[in-house]
Amino acid sequence: MSQLRVTRPGLLVCTAICIFIFIFLYLRNPAPEEPEEEPTYPAVVECGFYPEELCSALFDGKGAAPQVAKFCKNPHRAEILAHLHTPRNCSRISQELHFITRPLSAEEGSFSLAYIITVHKELAMFVRLLRAIYVPQNVYCIHVDKKVPKKYKTAVQTLVNCFENIFMSSKTEKVAYTGFPRLKADINCMKDLVHSKFQWNYVINLGGQDFPIKTNKEIIHYIRSKWNDKNITPGVIQPPNTKSKTSQSHPELAPEGSIYVSPNQRFKHEPPRNLTIYFGSAYYVLTRKFVEFALTDIRAKDMLQWSKDIHSPERHYWVTLNRLKGKTTQQDRVCSDQSGSRRSLCLTAVSPSAVLPWLGEQLQVPLGSAGRRLIPGA
Repeated sequence: MSQLRVTRPGLLVCTAICIFIFIFLYLRNPAPEEPEEEPTYPAVVECGFYPEELCSALFDGKGAAPQVAKFCKNPHRAEILAHLHTPRNCSRISQELHFITRPLSAEEGSFSLAYIITVHKELAMFVRLLRAIYVPQNVYCIHVDKKVPKKYKTAVQTLVNCFENIFMSSKTEKVAYTGFPRLKADINCMKDLVHSKFQWNYVINLGGQDFPIKTNKEIIHYIRSKWNDKNITPGVIQPPNTKSKTSQSHPELAPEGSIYVSPNQRFKHEPPRNLTIYFGSAYYVLTRKFVEFALTDIRAKDMLQWSKDIHSPERHYWVTLNRLKGKTTQQDRVCSDQSGSRRSLCLTAVSPSAVLPWLGEQLQVPLGSAGRRLIPGA
């Protein structure tokens, strides 16, 4: 009986302590609040890279399309980079990055395109571009800027090593926008392409941040239907307002790799062989015959030497060579801005709604750097 009397108070004390501990823990860790509801987005939240419906709306000039596009999820950049920075076998890279491994039609299989891609940043964007334009019957020369970090170059090499028809340029340049090395980078790749074992019909140049708006088959159809055996080098005779950049000032490469124009250094020579200088786009679609001409003809070599002393030589070189007599079949292409003035480059629009409907009616091959510069922040 005395034992029961001792135990009962002990149980009460123990119970009180347990209740106190429970209350203390409860107050210290309150029940989780109800999670806030996720904001409701339009159905296109899972739209992927470039959904057909959204692209159509953008090119049709529909006002709501840019706002809708903001809800699209960005491609998983980290996942793409992981394939290049982690040791993997080539079959996994090809499969998991979804590269096309066979010609999609007999027509495509018999018509080969060569691509020159100059890259210096945004590795994941370059991979998406390459994946979008890759087919096994084409050939690809990748020029990696000499200034890029070793890790970047190694990642590109990892990808290139997995494909027989992709290679890196045998000679690299320190590329600066508007400088001669930008032109030289393309020529380096052209030499490699001409001497490669691959047969190709046309060469197209792109930057690493470009992206196509047409399929490989559509590009072939466009070239064959409107530009068969012709070069696409948009341009006009050099406008007076650009002549000062090619006749008065000398471009120089700054230590950090950018271009500046020295006001104290003047040109010593007029254009070689009394050439008429044209002004146009740095981007082109060229026949193999023309590329071979550009690499061997004495006029082309003289023009190249003179181009070392001009501002933005890539915007003069190809369009001028394409208009030399006795060269190859040519055809001019001039576009106009919204004010109606004739321009060699349609880089005057300031918003997607202003440019995309026009772009859809023009050269519908890739949406190149020209197209990206038309869209602020692209």
